[in-house]
Amino acid sequence: MGRGGRNVRAKRVFQAVAKSFAGPFPNKNLPPPAWFKALESIPPSEVLTRPVAIRHGSAPLKKGNFYKPSRLAYPEDQLRKEFYKDHPWELARPRIIMEMDGEDWRYLDWSKGLKQQRMALCGESVVQRQLWLMNHAGMSKQQAYDKARKEFYALRQEEDVGRRVAIEEARYVGAYFGKNQLQVGMEIEDQVYEQWKAWAQEEMVKSELKRSEAYTSFGEPDTQLEPEEEAVVS
Repeated sequence: MGRGGRNVRAKRVFQAVAKSFAGPFPNKNLPPPAWFKALESIPPSEVLTRPVAIRHGSAPLKKGNFYKPSRLAYPEDQLRKEFYKDHPWELARPRIIMEMDGEDWRYLDWSKGLKQQRMALCGESVVQRQLWLMNHAGMSKQQAYDKARKEFYALRQEEDVGRRVAIEEARYVGAYFGKNQLQVGMEIEDQVYEQWKAWAQEEMVKSELKRSEAYTSFGEPDTQLEPEEEAVVS
């Protein structure tokens, strides 16, 4: 037992096994355990105390947060948040985030613009381009954002024009395309409108019937006489 009642005998397992193989009468027929080489290369730590996490911020320590790691923050986080706040529809575009060899970053050079070899145009392109302009071109945050944003708009327009030209060329040679998203959306809207129109007409008819019934029952005289009135009349 060590200090404070700690059991440190398990930490001496490697030393005990090593002595058994290096003693005056080693057992050569018994192979060393599978973990022997690993512990020999990477021995366990001898420190029994847990170090306190480094506090990078100015927030005071609270009870129970001594060992809580500090929150990691990157400059791209705020840039990304501002871009998608101004362009929320960019989040609806499908993206491919899978990498073939995991080293696509080696082929990205943001000094040449938003067009990259292994990365499709997206909001992340604007963020990385803006960050490069801020760090290497001496631009302010707003100036870099405006320049990256204008480059992004120009490339998006170029993609749209190329897509339209490709569709027109395909139709010229006999290709047939189905309804586009706008046409499908308009048809769904028309169906919903017709359903609402039929429901509104039914509600109007019901309302008119209730109004006419109420008016008729209020305007007709009461022709039924009480027994006493019948006797007086006779």
